Amino acid sequence: MSTNTANVLTGEGWRDSIEALVRGRIRGLIEEILEQELSDALGRARYTRWKTDPAVAVDISQGLSDEGTVRASRVAGHRHGRRERELMGTFGKVTIAVPRARLEGGDGTTIEWKSKTLPAYRRRTKEVEALIAGSYLSGTNTRRVGRALASVFRRGGVSKDTVSRAWRKIKTDWEAWNVRDLSSEDIVRLILDGTVVRVRLDRKSTAISLLVVLGVRRDGQKVLLAVRNMGGESEAAWRALLDGLIARGLKKPELAIVDGAQGLENALTSLWSDLPVQRCTVHKLRNLTAHAPKRLAEEIKADFNDMVYAATAAAVMARRKAFLRKWRLKCRAVADSLEEAGDQLFTFTRLPPSQWKSARTTNAIERLHEEFKRRIKTQTLLPSAETAAMLFWGLLASGQINLRKVDGWRTLDRQLAQPIDLAA
Repeated sequence: MSTNTANVLTGEGWRDSIEALVRGRIRGLIEEILEQELSDALGRARYTRWKTDPAVAVDISQGLSDEGTVRASRVAGHRHGRRERELMGTFGKVTIAVPRARLEGGDGTTIEWKSKTLPAYRRRTKEVEALIAGSYLSGTNTRRVGRALASVFRRGGVSKDTVSRAWRKIKTDWEAWNVRDLSSEDIVRLILDGTVVRVRLDRKSTAISLLVVLGVRRDGQKVLLAVRNMGGESEAAWRALLDGLIARGLKKPELAIVDGAQGLENALTSLWSDLPVQRCTVHKLRNLTAHAPKRLAEEIKADFNDMVYAATAAAVMARRKAFLRKWRLKCRAVADSLEEAGDQLFTFTRLPPSQWKSARTTNAIERLHEEFKRRIKTQTLLPSAETAAMLFWGLLASGQINLRKVDGWRTLDRQLAQPIDLAA
């Protein structure tokens, strides 16, 4: 975007009265929030004194509330003026009068009150930092980011130095995330899969694989553990990624859900030979239909879904036998492909039925892949392999994508049943 174009798009013809009204009231709203935070810390509103009545003192010592009084957990102190600070948000840049106060400690000393809403040295909201970093990660240089975002931030704009500082902070957070300690994470399930994106390497468009590892905590909450470009999806690549997680404290999970790639399965087996593994049923269905003429795809899908979505483990096994009998005669390659997966395709039947939906597939990662690709579909290429991984992480770190608890999480503490004998 040229400077002239940027100026045209920020001219009077592109301004809205509603935007102007909202931006004009932002300062007062932020100052009101900060004033309320300080009043809560002091236990009284501005210009209000402590009551000294003995009855009130008793109430305070008992942690009770009364008109004009506060609970004992409140800290005494006094205000001492204001100081001006600039804050840049998606609403633009505003100058705010931040209240100041001294809080009294139990030993007679005082300390300066610090706002949690607006921490010291914070000059930009997290939304702004994410917006700047996202624009920069897309391959735009620092000057162009500033010009492109000029219409959003209005007065003051975004300088190339601001872009650089925001980028450095995001990169620091990314590097810290990659080495964080995992020993306190109570991970009971791993979901592992790869996704392919196109990036610019040596001035050429190149497809790379991002290896993604999701963990499921015992409380059911999904958490992103790793997203890395390891040069492919070989056994060595997956093993290196898993070794890194273990070195940072990751404990052996109770179940792994995989897409069926041989390299990944070999890596898991070399680490934990007795780890129960669930092959993704969606990936297997794709394999089955790929082994048959297109005219049979719907019939294969109907029979397969009738099998994996049966209500009980016994019904699943019965329909598996029926599937194999039918397709050995109709299309032997389909039956062979199903048998190739072995009992790993039916590990989910060893779990409580409430968990079957979340354990049958790697859909938790697939949905992340889809959302990630939707966000970058307007970009022909990403600037680098690291950029692709950072963008994937950034969507979660910034809250643009939220991970919810898995279905059936209340029964995650139950032990897996014994494997079902497929030959029976």
